[in-house]
Amino acid sequence: MQGFVDFIQAFLGLGATVILPVVIFLLGLLFGQKPGKAFRSGLTIGVAFVGIFLVIDLLTLNLGPAAQGMVDRLGVSLNTIDIGWPATSSIAWASTIAAFIIPLGLVVNVVMLLTKTTKTMNVDIWNFWHYTFMGAIVYTVSGSIVQGLIAATLFQIVCLKIADWTQPMVRDFYEMPGVSVATGSTISYAPFIFVVKGIQKIPGLNKLHADPDSIQKRFGVFGDSMVIGLILGAAIGALAGYGVGEIINIGISMAAVMVLMPRMVKILMEGLMPVSESARAWLNKHFGDREINIGLDAAVLLGHPSVIATALILTPVTVLIAVILPGNAVLPFGDLATIPFVIAFVVGASKGNIIHSVIVGSIMIAVSLYVATDIAPLFTDMAMRADINLPEGSAQVSSIDQGGNIVNWVIWRFFDLFN
Repeated sequence: MQGFVDFIQAFLGLGATVILPVVIFLLGLLFGQKPGKAFRSGLTIGVAFVGIFLVIDLLTLNLGPAAQGMVDRLGVSLNTIDIGWPATSSIAWASTIAAFIIPLGLVVNVVMLLTKTTKTMNVDIWNFWHYTFMGAIVYTVSGSIVQGLIAATLFQIVCLKIADWTQPMVRDFYEMPGVSVATGSTISYAPFIFVVKGIQKIPGLNKLHADPDSIQKRFGVFGDSMVIGLILGAAIGALAGYGVGEIINIGISMAAVMVLMPRMVKILMEGLMPVSESARAWLNKHFGDREINIGLDAAVLLGHPSVIATALILTPVTVLIAVILPGNAVLPFGDLATIPFVIAFVVGASKGNIIHSVIVGSIMIAVSLYVATDIAPLFTDMAMRADINLPEGSAQVSSIDQGGNIVNWVIWRFFDLFN
């Protein structure tokens, strides 16, 4: 068993940039593509994800220090540190149940496709770590592998159903036909789509509108998405207390994010479309005329400039909310760069309206911080069992990504009633 666990962990350690091309290549062959065409599709998707994650790293490397600068200037003293998704995923894969999750997840997805209870074929195997973390939480509180696996399965089912529900938005607003998103850190906030719809009916608020296209029409060159990135990045640098040179540097870095991310997503779609078309043709031949969507990492949604613009505005807002929110103990840090993932569905529901997205995003962040605070003692226990070193000066650890995940919290609390 330990050998199998080590193999799974080694495979997952290769990351999405290796796993996804392999999976797409094999799927292409399964769906009748010629080896050369399947190989090119897989390689193109791998190249695109390398580019996407390089841009995300650019975002992370700039926002992390800037957030710390803002925290230092505010003199914030919160004793629970947001350690970010990389450490959180390590906690997940260190769990006893980790080796079971990928085969179980694939079986569950196939069964749901065959029984027509989902339209999503989720190839985003790397993000199965969200299911693993869910299972690891319940295993920690119950000591039962069976309960842990049931919890992980429930989380996966919710992810797939929400992926189906939000697919029309992904198709129409993000212009990605045949693609759905079942990433655990994104689907958790899908219920806030209803909050967006509520805001759109409030007199006065429903008239407030700002998206990259309307901003550019109104302000010309200053409304260009690249310039918006420059301005928002520079504002974050100023709030962090940076010098002039550092402010310019972070501004240009955020401008680069606004320009490069959409282009990387375009390359991704170039690789995905042949596989998606082959999959649909194969499934229609064997199962009749059915709508089947390929489930991908929520990173594919970050190509829309409204997502990045909203996330950059929410970065200092998140730190401010953490400071003033009564009862919050979590200091946002490691997962500030995941804010684009968190708000992607809300931005889509608002049709790119940055004002509405920031309002709803602020509410989401507040809820997430409360959830992350509540789960912090258990989260810290799991981190210590996984030999994760606690950051200096922290009493506990948590995260916005999975610690603040609302679906994760509901399932945990349900199982906690019986243990």
